[in-house]
Amino acid sequence: MLQHDILVVGGGLAGMRAAVEAAELGLDVGMLSKIHPVRSHSGAAQGGINAALGNREDDTTEAHAFDTVKGSDYIGDQDAIELFADEAPQAIIWLEHMGCIFSRMDDGRIAQRPFGGASFPRTCYCADVTGLVILHTLWEQCQRLNVKVYEEWFATALSVQNGVGSGVVALNVTNGSIEAIRAKATIFATGGAGRSYYKTTNGLSSTGDGMSMAYRAGIPLLDMEFVQFHPTTLKSNGVLMTEGARGEGAYLINALGERFMFKYAPTKGELASRDVVSRAEQTEINEGRGVDGCVFLDLRHLGKQKIMERLPQIRELALDATGIDAIDEPVPITPGMHYWMGGIQTDKHGATPVPGVYAAGECACVSVHGANRLGGNSLLETIVFGKLAARHAADYAARMSAPDFNVRQLESERSRIGAMLANKGGERVNVVRDEMGKAMMEGAGIYRLPASIQVGIDRIRELKQRYKQISLDDKGPVFNTDLTGLLELGFLLDVAETTLAGALRREESRGAHTRLDFPERDDEKWMKHTQARFRPDADPELGDKQVTVTKWQPQARVY
Repeated sequence: MLQHDILVVGGGLAGMRAAVEAAELGLDVGMLSKIHPVRSHSGAAQGGINAALGNREDDTTEAHAFDTVKGSDYIGDQDAIELFADEAPQAIIWLEHMGCIFSRMDDGRIAQRPFGGASFPRTCYCADVTGLVILHTLWEQCQRLNVKVYEEWFATALSVQNGVGSGVVALNVTNGSIEAIRAKATIFATGGAGRSYYKTTNGLSSTGDGMSMAYRAGIPLLDMEFVQFHPTTLKSNGVLMTEGARGEGAYLINALGERFMFKYAPTKGELASRDVVSRAEQTEINEGRGVDGCVFLDLRHLGKQKIMERLPQIRELALDATGIDAIDEPVPITPGMHYWMGGIQTDKHGATPVPGVYAAGECACVSVHGANRLGGNSLLETIVFGKLAARHAADYAARMSAPDFNVRQLESERSRIGAMLANKGGERVNVVRDEMGKAMMEGAGIYRLPASIQVGIDRIRELKQRYKQISLDDKGPVFNTDLTGLLELGFLLDVAETTLAGALRREESRGAHTRLDFPERDDEKWMKHTQARFRPDADPELGDKQVTVTKWQPQARVY
């Protein structure tokens, strides 16, 4: 049986940061990734990573923490948020020492740009390809430390034996074998689940794998109803146009050529938090001041030199997808599904309620983002909590002997996947997947109503039944992407079901969750996290978890 002290599942930023930390601590580390790590969705992050370096203005970690609490609409756990902000400056310095090439100011210090919801210019960046640069930096460190990488391996289930995590069952995509990988500690870093929506900024690999595996193993999912819609995405393909554009001074204008954001956010305008900006755009579109379902991102006044120096990628992306050159014309944009604030329940050290199981990055809910994540905080989350999860997993592993692997879990997975391959005469994967995506767009969009949420729940229940009958055209063992697509669809249906159930239950509007029938935030009734627990062949069991408040009591949230 394959075996490691620590097994990291996921090869994006959080996964590689965890692997590097654990390897530097001297542990035997394995990292499993269903794609090559530098193809991970983390590489699509554009705008930057937050830290109160104070290079442009006198910023503080306390200001960073408060902005994050306010951005979360006061439902983020403040002990975790304070730790997060305190760790940020050192995280940037560490990345720089590892070779990350940040953009610079004229005096040589790391450049920082303003981002939405931030009191100071706090976002460090590498032009508009920040995630990609950090991803390659961490990959170099994984290579330096000889981290064992299981590339093109697909985890299908978490092994829990006697209440303790003991590794995963995984499909070796290159030959079709289904193997057990035993570990003293398992760290999930599998990213988000954007592909449960019909249109998203997320890459093809963002399919909720870790969230679902943990959920099925009895670990609660937290705050799944909070789903972020990014204000600036291309309508044609959902591709992201970085918030860094507005940070550099770009405008949002409607069909009348008006800068409309100051109607909705009198102080911050275009640099209000993402939930506020996305609702404002959707309101402009719904009230007839859009064009073909879009408003516009206007960079023209920034000038060609600034655009080519700081925002070259989004100019190229818009040109390729729409034929519009942002140097000369406003780019049509629309809010697009982007990020999951909820995920696997962890404490501020990345530990889940099951000993030996940790999570970090978008698949986890620490919770530092609460009901709305600030731009620039997601990359920081991967670096800070990837490191912290690895440190605590290392401490745990050092005290433990190798746990028993749940052999019944291995046999069950072999049987389940064998049955999938044997099914005949059923539907194709894409038919069910497309219907799921549309149900999520209609039931869990920017504005939500109970009737549409309930329709979505009913549809997901139906799709989960049809899922069991799906048949595959490819029955072979080698690189069977038909099979991995079916496994991913099962994960996504779990995420969709818990999201819609949480959205129906939470009768208030907070952050990215906007209920038209309950338009106000209700701290008295809903200042709490939503827990979703798995029940075989039944709806999720929903409960509550207390929010940790250290120093900032809820107040009116205006920008």
